[in-house]
Amino acid sequence: MELWFTEKHTPNVNFSIKVDRQLYCSKSEFQRIDIFESKEFGRFLTLDGYMMLTEKDEFIYHEMITHVPMCVNPDAKRVLVIGGGDGGTVRELLRYTTIESVDLVEIDALVVEACREYLPQTAGCLGDPRIHIYYEDGLKFIRHCENEYDLIIVDSTDPFGPGEGLFTREFYGNCYKALKETGIMVNQHESPFYQEDAYAMQRAHKRIVESFPISRVYQAHIPTYPSGHWLFGFASKKHHPVRGVDWARWNSLGLKTRYYNTQLHAGSFALPNYVEEMMRDVE
Repeated sequence: MELWFTEKHTPNVNFSIKVDRQLYCSKSEFQRIDIFESKEFGRFLTLDGYMMLTEKDEFIYHEMITHVPMCVNPDAKRVLVIGGGDGGTVRELLRYTTIESVDLVEIDALVVEACREYLPQTAGCLGDPRIHIYYEDGLKFIRHCENEYDLIIVDSTDPFGPGEGLFTREFYGNCYKALKETGIMVNQHESPFYQEDAYAMQRAHKRIVESFPISRVYQAHIPTYPSGHWLFGFASKKHHPVRGVDWARWNSLGLKTRYYNTQLHAGSFALPNYVEEMMRDVE
């Protein structure tokens, strides 16, 4: 008998991976958590049946959500990561010796526990002394922060269920308040390709534009996410994501990456016309 994991991308499109075995299954007070093992993608994590990461392509997502803002402001010392209980974003941040502390706010302690046991590729870094983990709702946590962080990375799930509050105007306004004068916020911005995902992307973009003076969108190709075409949001009080960036400084760090490079960084902000039109419609 064959076992397959299937995620419904639209009512007419399914995405399936053949599974060797199920390593973990649990139901927290927030969501169902599953970890599977497959030949093609290695181990992968799903929440409520939605793909969060696979060992094979997680590096794309985590490098692009981390190294883009760190290249723009390599002086960032205090970072807040909201979501990201799998540890991949934190792993990339800890490669910078300049970072002094990372506050990781994850609503579901069971996600962190499961990833620590079954996904050491991403979660193996979570014991680092620079990391402080808070098992709280990110929306509530950010309300009490002011002028504290150089960088906020919103590594959230999709805009429903536990992650819904992280796509509101209130949340983005509080992120603005929590950032220092030169602060940057980066968020996963959904896909522009399928209609329902595109609507969520537009809604988030509209609210970020209303909260930040500088707001841009960039893209990456992530094979296991719906359509493979994925967007990230870059918002800042002061820094433009491309103009005036010291590319040589980042390259001098000598960080070995598998997806990110500074030329790709600059190019990732050049978007297809259909995506530009979608964003103009809500701007």
